[in-house]
Amino acid sequence: MTKLVSTLIVLSCLASNAFGQTAAPKGAASTKKRVAIARRAIVTDKAPKAIGPFSQAIVAGDFVFVAGQLGVDPKTGEFAGSGTEEQAEQVLRNLSAVLDAAGSDLRHVVKTTVFLADMADFNAMNEIYRRHFPEDPPARSTVQVARLPRNARIEIEAIAILKP
Repeated sequence: MTKLVSTLIVLSCLASNAFGQTAAPKGAASTKKRVAIARRAIVTDKAPKAIGPFSQAIVAGDFVFVAGQLGVDPKTGEFAGSGTEEQAEQVLRNLSAVLDAAGSDLRHVVKTTVFLADMADFNAMNEIYRRHFPEDPPARSTVQVARLPRNARIEIEAIAILKP
């Protein structure tokens, strides 16, 4: 039992230090260190402008957080088509354009969330997604939603790391 408790204490100290905290003796107040992380908004005309009070992406430290992208052609402001397939292709082009402006690309995406207007489009979306993420695809969640902005068929948001 003592060995288990010792192991848990060591793991707790390691986790605290990994998150910028210092370990405090039992009963003492803990001290937290705050580390300033650079943060900058990304704006590119190669992807549709944000349709609300949000950025196309935010770079924070070594990560890029890309807002949900719709299948809207940035040149025309219209959907690339009425179907999920056409919109999914445009979504991934828009996602790629925002990542490029931030200093990343699709190969550096670590997590996506796909929002579908209809889960019946899951297989069609998967085929297009697979072409854009052919090797070591990112972690992903896919959900059906009641409605997307502008009545889109699909929206994808992503988290990526910056290129080295």
